[in-house]
Amino acid sequence: MLLSPLPAKLDDRVFIRRIDDADNPQSAVLANDVRLGLCANPKTLPPKYFYDERGSQLFENICTTAEYYPTRTEDALLKKFANQIIQIVQPDSIVELGSGSSRKTAHIFSACSEQGCHSRYQPVDVCAEILVESAKRLIGQHGWLHVDACVGDYCQALSNLPASNGHRLFLFFGGTIGNFKHDDALAFLRDLRVAMRPDDWFLLGADRVKDVDVLNAAYNDADGHTAAFNLNVLEVINRELGGDFDADLFVHSAFYNRDKSRIEMHLRARKGHTVNIRGIGIKVNFRKHETILTEISRKFTPQSLTKLLTTADFTVHNHFVPENGYYSLMLVRPQ
Repeated sequence: MLLSPLPAKLDDRVFIRRIDDADNPQSAVLANDVRLGLCANPKTLPPKYFYDERGSQLFENICTTAEYYPTRTEDALLKKFANQIIQIVQPDSIVELGSGSSRKTAHIFSACSEQGCHSRYQPVDVCAEILVESAKRLIGQHGWLHVDACVGDYCQALSNLPASNGHRLFLFFGGTIGNFKHDDALAFLRDLRVAMRPDDWFLLGADRVKDVDVLNAAYNDADGHTAAFNLNVLEVINRELGGDFDADLFVHSAFYNRDKSRIEMHLRARKGHTVNIRGIGIKVNFRKHETILTEISRKFTPQSLTKLLTTADFTVHNHFVPENGYYSLMLVRPQ
């Protein structure tokens, strides 16, 4: 569940805690986001609510599809360049924002092992279950590793990070920076810059502009995993807020918006109907074909990505790219 209890102690090398603003707990944030988003015109929902336990597993399924190139492209870049990155940074702590399964991050830890750089891992994710699963796997693979995990929104986490000595390597993978509109991305990066110390580093993964057919296929896989992932947000609202969404009354729609250089993911109503969300006391009317915008995924050029980072007061140190130019990994430092 999205708001599931934290597990009992797992291991002496693993600590998991929840990040919550006492005045604005996660349940209240969810309620407010849903109320504001579904009462807006056009309707929207934040993509972070995809990631309950089922949604996290569905995303793992998406990552294995033939159409979804970002995960395997980023994974290949990390496999190729992780040793170089760790040699440059030599981090005392590795902080991953929106860590998910941490499978790609395994290349970073393998490089740490090879170089005797025994960093502490501080992953942040909204799904407690996937943090537990990844922590168990990682400590089993690396006898030196300690995991200090945080359950919560990684934006909130920036002001609530665990104490650590030495310098840190921040990770933000999966092209997730593209889920922010430009101004929001800039604000997030500036908040991150404020949270960082002068000797910290930041490794960012970002998806690139490319052939439209490749982009559209990536978000409309033939096996239907992306459609199920998109529709799952309705089940989250039903469970957490007492909604009565019927997922069969909506259809997944995803397409590349050329003018805004972004993929847009929507849920489109098959017919006019009304949804009652008892937990927040609202009824939401849908017209036939009306949509909820559930995610954007902006695509960057090297120039637009560099400009975004430098405007947020970062200096680009290394830019790692595959031969096909599909993706960027940028290693940057605070200016």
